[in-house]
Amino acid sequence: MKIFISALAALLITACTSHGQERKTNTSGIKEKVIKTDAEWKAELTPMQYNVLREKGTERPWTGELNKEKREGMFYCAGCGNPLFESKTKFESGSGWPSFYTYATDTSLLDLADYKYGMVRTEVICAKCEGHLGHVFEDGPKPTGLRYCINSASMIFKEE
Repeated sequence: MKIFISALAALLITACTSHGQERKTNTSGIKEKVIKTDAEWKAELTPMQYNVLREKGTERPWTGELNKEKREGMFYCAGCGNPLFESKTKFESGSGWPSFYTYATDTSLLDLADYKYGMVRTEVICAKCEGHLGHVFEDGPKPTGLRYCINSASMIFKEE
């Protein structure tokens, strides 16, 4: 029985972490990780940013201020300023959250298996501060087929 459960767990992990695009989870380019106490995060972030980035919360769909952002520029982590997504990779998914089909750099994101709420999903976090950003799904447009569904509260936008 233990062997069966171990094999099943391995299959679930493999299914959750494999996608059509080779995922960039390289943190070798990150010179220093951002590590702060809860008190420091609370002092620097808004309550919504703290809830999303540090407590893995989710803003309600259609409420995020960056959902309709259409200007050219870059989306950065609201916690540490790490570049996350270029505006040219943003698309309208109809989900109610900003959606992107790829990330900005090799050191933008890390993927984690997420089994909460009876679902199997892939969580994406900032590679530099490990703040929760959202999730990635395999129903996005070409060329990647991926949809990075990201909370507005986890990002800041800077126009080019």
